[in-house]
Amino acid sequence: MEKIHFIAIGGAAMHNLAIDLHNKGYQITGSDDEIYEPSRTLLAEKGLLPAEIGWFSEKINNDLTCVILGMHARVDNPELAKAQELGIKIYSYPEFIYSRSLHKQRVVIAGSHGKTTITSMILHVLKYHKRKFDYMVGARIEGFDTMASLSDAPVIVIEGDEYLSSPIDRQPKFLHYHPHVMLMSGIAWDHINVYPDFNDYVHQFELLADRLPKAGSFVYDETDALVDKIGEKEYESVKKFPYKAHPYKVKDGKTFLILPDKKELEIEVFGEHNLKNLNGAKLVLSQIGIEEDEFYQAIPSFKGAAKRLELVAENDETIIYKDFAHAPSKVEATTKAVKAQFPNRKLVACLELHTFSSLNKDFLGEYSNKLNAADVAIVYFSPKTLEHKKLPAITPEDIKSHFNNPNLLVFTDSDSLKAFLLAERWRGCNLLMMSSGTFDGLDFKELSQGILQ
Repeated sequence: MEKIHFIAIGGAAMHNLAIDLHNKGYQITGSDDEIYEPSRTLLAEKGLLPAEIGWFSEKINNDLTCVILGMHARVDNPELAKAQELGIKIYSYPEFIYSRSLHKQRVVIAGSHGKTTITSMILHVLKYHKRKFDYMVGARIEGFDTMASLSDAPVIVIEGDEYLSSPIDRQPKFLHYHPHVMLMSGIAWDHINVYPDFNDYVHQFELLADRLPKAGSFVYDETDALVDKIGEKEYESVKKFPYKAHPYKVKDGKTFLILPDKKELEIEVFGEHNLKNLNGAKLVLSQIGIEEDEFYQAIPSFKGAAKRLELVAENDETIIYKDFAHAPSKVEATTKAVKAQFPNRKLVACLELHTFSSLNKDFLGEYSNKLNAADVAIVYFSPKTLEHKKLPAITPEDIKSHFNNPNLLVFTDSDSLKAFLLAERWRGCNLLMMSSGTFDGLDFKELSQGILQ
């Protein structure tokens, strides 16, 4: 039996892989210095939650088959040092995934935005048609117990992240996967803490495309100027499939695909960006054995990935959504999507600045005009988060200036934000809450009840 130790087992991807391997009979141990929900409960249910929080070099011994090193750990981690001293094989998360998929057809979905949704669409269609596949995706999907699965399946579908692989491997994760079929959804500057130069960020995507093998397939969004430029390059014996939004129409708050035979097909997801995602997913699936009619059979039942335009609550007059959007391109696409789906309703859109990039003064200008589709635009940030990330202070005036929206409302206290939202008149008005954080613990259920009562 293989025995594998996870350094930083609490990470979103790490704990899912740990659980999947445990379910398949591997002996799994792990450590972390902080584990939040839902990782904590999910690990505990499988008996994988570390007995003590922290790092313990005595957990590392020669009985281990290998160690998987998460990005949350630091270079001087004592467990990492012990593994290096003993000569135990150390994998980053993407290196391990690749090592277990050498004989599979590898499909990688890359891009600054849309990759989770596109990957989720592909997995949904494959499962609908009872195909055998492995996967790694960055969000929970209805009908899937974990966000990662490794088996003897002939194909693996991987959400390819451009962030660093591990503390000792500064390559982007997606460069480890060596895809046979690759989709690139869009490029918009992100992760400025590791890519302070925009051109260096773009270069990582160029490297990914350059490494496609002969007879490989490159699916790409031709409406994105940077991606289209990469797609137009000559790649030896690579099949190219540019895409744009699938033809569609919106009627009475519902979205319908317009099919090749001009029939209409109602779907659950909406927004121009999601109609691009859908078309990209369809093209990828065509490369791995799913015909067009099979795609259209399956896609109406796709409800979206967790935290992507997720319905929180609704009544006849108001709908409340939450979304993981935090990068500028995602914020703009998501805000426009809700407004376009319900053009006759007022839209209140609230964005929490929570990531290192979004709270950095040098990056704030990337948000210029991104909330302008909203009728009431709100930005929330916590000064405590700035302190925690050791970033210089920013003021509400800084935010308003960089967002280029004179009517922007800025809140720095979650109680004040909650009071403002509860005081709004919500008849004929929708609410969109966007963040990769929690608005400092704002209770969405309680807020929704207050708004809809």
